[in-house]
Amino acid sequence: MLKTRAKYNLGQVVRHRKHPFRGVVFDVDPEFANTEEWYEAIPEDARPARNQPYYHLLAENEQTYYVAYVSEQNLIADYSGEPVSHPDVQEMFTGFDDGNYQLHYQLN
Repeated sequence: MLKTRAKYNLGQVVRHRKHPFRGVVFDVDPEFANTEEWYEAIPEDARPARNQPYYHLLAENEQTYYVAYVSEQNLIADYSGEPVSHPDVQEMFTGFDDGNYQLHYQLN
């Protein structure tokens, strides 16, 4: 039985450890759940382990907004106190307080 506990919460703002982007968590997979092609496209020496939480982020960098899928080992909490500017944030979340967004509605 898989006994994984996610380190980051829905609505939490995080940063990538290696790449210059940040985002807000909107979903979590308890372990890798993307396509094999996606996984194999990552250079082998940088490929994260599959058996850890993977986070879906509304992400942003200096040029654009996008959705990112990132392993827990490649994330760190963002303590800047700055909100995420991704245009879809308002569709999923309400108020921003202390580095976290609140969900519009509670999921199961």
